[in-house]
Amino acid sequence: MKGKGTKARKQREPAGMNPSEIFNALTLLEKERGIPKAFMLEKINQAIVAAYKKDHPDTENVEVEADEQSQTLRMFVKKNVVDEEDYVDPFNEIPLEEAKRLSARYEIGDTVNIPVDNLEFGRIAAGNGKQVIIQGLREAERGMAFEEFNSKQHEILTGTVTRIDPRNQNVTLHIGTGSEATDAVLTAGEQIPGEELTEGMMVKVYVVNVSRATRGPQILISRTHPGLVRRLFELEVPEIYDGTVEVKSISREAGSRTKIAVASTDEQVDPIGACVGPRGQRVSHVTEELHGEKIDIIKYYDDPAQFIAAALAPAEVDSVTLAPEGKACRVRVPDHQLSLAIGREGQNARLAARLTGYKIDIKPRSFEEAAENPDKPENADETAPESAEVAGNTEAAEVTENPDAPEVSEPETAESAEVTEVAENTEAAEVTENPDAPEVPDTETAGNPDEAETPERTGKPEDGGI
Repeated sequence: MKGKGTKARKQREPAGMNPSEIFNALTLLEKERGIPKAFMLEKINQAIVAAYKKDHPDTENVEVEADEQSQTLRMFVKKNVVDEEDYVDPFNEIPLEEAKRLSARYEIGDTVNIPVDNLEFGRIAAGNGKQVIIQGLREAERGMAFEEFNSKQHEILTGTVTRIDPRNQNVTLHIGTGSEATDAVLTAGEQIPGEELTEGMMVKVYVVNVSRATRGPQILISRTHPGLVRRLFELEVPEIYDGTVEVKSISREAGSRTKIAVASTDEQVDPIGACVGPRGQRVSHVTEELHGEKIDIIKYYDDPAQFIAAALAPAEVDSVTLAPEGKACRVRVPDHQLSLAIGREGQNARLAARLTGYKIDIKPRSFEEAAENPDKPENADETAPESAEVAGNTEAAEVTENPDAPEVSEPETAESAEVTEVAENTEAAEVTENPDAPEVPDTETAGNPDEAETPERTGKPEDGGI
């Protein structure tokens, strides 16, 4: 009898399944891999329920109960208590009289948990438990990796170059360690122009976005994103990390030049000096990481006009005129600073516009002056004497009214010399009152208009005459 009882008891045990082993395995996974036990138990329950419904497609409500303290697993089929007349679905309903046999407290509308036979439950659990644990383990690792990298969006990560595609130059990086490690692809468009990467090289990348994928998290990384410059400065400048210095905006053309606007919350801290560092060490470390990319550090101003003028550095700015509507402005610069303000292929003006968010129209000083005085010729200082001389000659021609006269160009000068000489000789003649005086012939000669035009009287320009 004892042997038969023992044999009968063994037949009732779930074949091929030991719940305590499952709980011990889940505990070990949680300890070594960091996978929560509750997550794995939920996956196991879902797999067992799905397997049971596959064998019993008409059964709707199935539930698995896991007790961690007693380390037991039990399955129940839930059936609704109905009146005998309304009983039509034996898979999901139970008559009231049959429910009363189980417990006298059941009434119409209650739910009765009918235990599933242990042999059937053990068969289902044994067939799906191992597979579910393996699959759940993979899903858990992928989920943990996604959460880990998702929390590092817009941060800097360091990866190791594992492969370089010779066709499109895409670089595969291995990021992270252990179960949270994953591979990410740095496409050619997200690489710094002119940068050469080799296998085994450690590279800092900026995490742009993280999304879920069937084989783990899909990470979009970049080395051309302006956020990379921001995070590099946070690593090098303690004042930026603790919030004393704020990075207001960044505009970047990777591999060539970057402009960064900074401001200080402490009046005693110079934001530009903090970013440059002692002997330029801080900014030089950032430049080295970016393979020689030029960096302009600009002080931020709340006044848009001041900010725009500072953003066009190293060019000097005369004035900034903001448009009455919209984010646009006109900047006047000295003529010799125009090319510096625009930059090579318009780079300086383009970066300044991105940094400030304004559309910038740069004009030289001469253009502004010409616009203010539209009637003034471009070379006013050179043309003014010529215009004046032309006007004077025209007036002289009108006075003489003799185009054939030899001395047309100096009519006023010759006439003045005649009048002055005649007046002096006339006075001399009145004083002497002697017609035989030797000066009388000179007086008559000087008064002769035919001899007043002689070179000795008028003089030549090279002799000091008029």
